[in-house]
Amino acid sequence: MTTVTTDKDTSALDFVAPKADELAALLVGHERPPRPSALSASLTFGRRALLKIKHVPEQLFDVTLFPIMMVLMYTYLFGGALAGSVSEYIQYLLPGILVMSVVMITMYTGVSVNTDIEKGVFDRFRTLPIWRPAPMVGYLLGDVVRYLIASAVMLGVGLLIGYRPDGGVVGVLLGVALLMVFAFGFSWIWTMFGLLLRSEKSVMGVSMMVIFPLAFLSNVFVDPSTMPGWLQAFVNHNPVSHVVTAVRDLMAGDWPAAEIAWSLGWSALFAAVFGAVTMRIYNRK
Repeated sequence: MTTVTTDKDTSALDFVAPKADELAALLVGHERPPRPSALSASLTFGRRALLKIKHVPEQLFDVTLFPIMMVLMYTYLFGGALAGSVSEYIQYLLPGILVMSVVMITMYTGVSVNTDIEKGVFDRFRTLPIWRPAPMVGYLLGDVVRYLIASAVMLGVGLLIGYRPDGGVVGVLLGVALLMVFAFGFSWIWTMFGLLLRSEKSVMGVSMMVIFPLAFLSNVFVDPSTMPGWLQAFVNHNPVSHVVTAVRDLMAGDWPAAEIAWSLGWSALFAAVFGAVTMRIYNRK
């Protein structure tokens, strides 16, 4: 009886052993697939951000209806009073309102980050063998597409009501490209708030407190030379004012080297400082 049982066990082991060896060879014998590069991982998360828009197209309201409303409202509200006519004022206003609208739209990046944190999505992201900043960079890359849509909509509306850029297509493209670089750097502020604050409402509230002084205390609507001296000091050093001046001059066919340098410098500063703080919070949260 004992001999028969042993023979059965031995035959069973002989039958199973090759399969175990094959499984071990399959798991150990092949090289592990390479980790995705930083660019590949970031683009993947950027595609994820765009797919969210595809499934919830209502998210495009802030880059379509909002820019149209901004252009029409401020042009017809201030045009006659400040410049004497709408057609003359739109030449000054449109580059500024373009910058202002895109800067205001950037705050929704922080809201999206905060929403994903509340759902627990980022807990999964942190376990993936990828470049650690990729989820954040992907968010920002996806939002750049939204900013481009908003810019196209506003320029289209501006052309319909009389805006004529002397810089032509090249000047417009250069102005929009500079704005995209600034928006990318500026958006790191909101990723920090999205990780730091506890709710979407908190992110929205803090974002509005930061954006409104920067957007409205600038040279978007009027020449700062008409302002009191103490206010001119703030407006002239406001990063939004530098970007507005650079975009306005590029679209007018000029090359404002100093303002471009200031705009790129502010962009790099925002990305370096708030990007570092964002990743520190992300790694420890």
